[in-house]
Amino acid sequence: MSSHGEGGLSSEGGPGGEGGLSSEGQEGHLHLLLIGSSGGHLAQLVALDPWSRHHHRRWVSFDTPDAISVLQGEDVIWAHHPTTRHLPNLVRNTWLAWRVLRRERPDALVSTGAGVAVPFFVLGRLLRIPTVYLEVYDRLDTPTLTGRLCRPFTDRMLVQWQEQTVFYPGAEVVGCVL
Repeated sequence: MSSHGEGGLSSEGGPGGEGGLSSEGQEGHLHLLLIGSSGGHLAQLVALDPWSRHHHRRWVSFDTPDAISVLQGEDVIWAHHPTTRHLPNLVRNTWLAWRVLRRERPDALVSTGAGVAVPFFVLGRLLRIPTVYLEVYDRLDTPTLTGRLCRPFTDRMLVQWQEQTVFYPGAEVVGCVL
C-alpha cells in the first residue's frame, strides 16, 4: 500500500486531507460505505486501506471471483452486474442503494467507480450523505463516464494526477494510491 503525502488521505482528515469529514461514529471513527466495481476500481479502493481500516467500513461491489477473494472477511453488499448499458441492473442497484442508504445512514460514501457508484451517489446527495469520488489513476486523456456522471453529486472530487484537474476543476490532487 502506498503512503500519502500532503493533501492525501489521512487518518485524521479523511479523504482529501485537511478538514476531512465529520464523524458520527465512536471515538472519531466514520461509518464508510466503499463502493467500487470489481477489478481495478476495487483495487484502488482497497489501496485506501491504511486510512479506511481505522473506520467502520462496508463495501459494495460485484460477486466476481476477484472481488470475493479480495474482500474475504470484509462486510460486503453484493451489487448487480453488469452495469454498463444494462437498464434492469441500474434499476436493481438504485433500489439496493435506496435500501442500504436509508437503513445504514453511513457518514460518507467513497468510490472509484464504475457504474455501480452512480445510484449510490445520486441517492446519497438526496439523503445529504457526504460523497467522495476518487478518479482512477489510468485516465489522463479523458475523464471516466462514471466520474462525469457522479461529479454533480460529489462533495469532494479527488484525482491522482495534476493532469486530471483539467476535467475536474476544483478537484483535489491526492497522488497515486497504487
